[in-house]
Amino acid sequence: MYAKNIWKDIPAEKKDNIFAFAEDYKSFLTAAKTERLAVEQTLALAKAKGFKDIADLKTVKAGDKLYEINKNKNIALYVIGEKPLTEGMRVLGAHIDSPRLDVKQNPLYESNNFALLDTHYYGGVKKYQFVTIPLALHGVVCKKDGSSVNINIGEQPDDPVVGISDLLIHLSGEQMQKTAAKLIPGEQLDVTVGSIPLDGEEKDAVKANILKLLKDKYGIEEEDFLSAEIEVVPAGPTRDYGLDKSMIAGYGHDDRVCAYTSLRAILDAKPGKYTYCCILVDKEEIGSVGATGAASKFFENSVAELLCKQGFDSYISLKQAFTNSKMLSSDVSAGFDPLFPEVNDAKNAAYLNNGIVFNKYTGSRGKSGSNDANPEYIAQIRRVMDDAGIFYQTAELGKVDQGGGGTIAYILGNYNMNVMDAGIAVLNMHAPMEIVAKADVYEAYLAYMCFLSLE
Repeated sequence: MYAKNIWKDIPAEKKDNIFAFAEDYKSFLTAAKTERLAVEQTLALAKAKGFKDIADLKTVKAGDKLYEINKNKNIALYVIGEKPLTEGMRVLGAHIDSPRLDVKQNPLYESNNFALLDTHYYGGVKKYQFVTIPLALHGVVCKKDGSSVNINIGEQPDDPVVGISDLLIHLSGEQMQKTAAKLIPGEQLDVTVGSIPLDGEEKDAVKANILKLLKDKYGIEEEDFLSAEIEVVPAGPTRDYGLDKSMIAGYGHDDRVCAYTSLRAILDAKPGKYTYCCILVDKEEIGSVGATGAASKFFENSVAELLCKQGFDSYISLKQAFTNSKMLSSDVSAGFDPLFPEVNDAKNAAYLNNGIVFNKYTGSRGKSGSNDANPEYIAQIRRVMDDAGIFYQTAELGKVDQGGGGTIAYILGNYNMNVMDAGIAVLNMHAPMEIVAKADVYEAYLAYMCFLSLE
């Protein structure tokens, strides 16, 4: 069912399913504020469904449910099919990192009786959107003795929050003349964390007091920031949005909404002919680089290990497994915003409540960084979606010369597998509060379930 509003003429049972699924997703997104937390949540859900660590098995057989974690920041899940891996997989992929602020390695300082943390923004952000809102601190501090301490400050009702101040409107004459890009410089995104001086300290007494609090509660020293990974993210739970509660407001829909729906499809799918895979990766917002990004060898190595445990031990087998695979690379699409219609080609835009979005290509301007799916493959997907009555639409990311953005699709396409971009329309993309439609979230889940049956 191409480009139709989901809410029109659907049975009451489906409406109930949409709202019930949304509650599960809201709980996931509230808890999964970082990549590490997303992996933790994913692992908990997978274990509850009987998934086992690949490392614990010497051989794998049809029906096995397996997972592998890479450096606590990305995870691959498999449901082994009847056919050998060399005949290909049905792969769902998404990323679990989101734009945010990262605490620097030497962050803590005092200025005019305030203690502050220096940050470095991560991914594409409008810097001014991160000021004057409640922020939370999440992450891990790794100590020289090999132990680590988890940090979670700002989410519980009795927790303090932190934040970044902005200039009052009464004294903003010069500031208001600046362009939005220069309104808040990157070096001004410093998080205020305290203002009480430590008794008996003469120099940097407020900073000293913060260090004492960290020592007392977490057992960490200032030097431990050198081996810490602390993210500054919007505080508070994911919420219903709209008087009709038809939408969801939260931080990190990009791209944990596609990660969760892909995950749920894998968890709920019954083993079939082909092996199902869900690969959730890090670092997409900065180019999919590094050991935990889609461009790393983790996925390749993981599949090679599975092949070995099925009795295949050659590079040719690995090439066959990828070449014969089919994938939906899932990432959010820019939803049509009625307040900013001018940036879209209306007939090639993604609309909330119209179902999962398929993108033949993403990229910027001249399709730079695009996968550009083959039409033969698109036709296959159209067929299975139409046969199953799935609501779907096609879109591009705005007008041709307006800008653009990429996904992980081209990286997996480099393995010579068929890949197409898919995802969910979102408003306020990359902002501290993003918006998705509950109907689209549920329909994406149904679409992913349908895709797994693709011959």
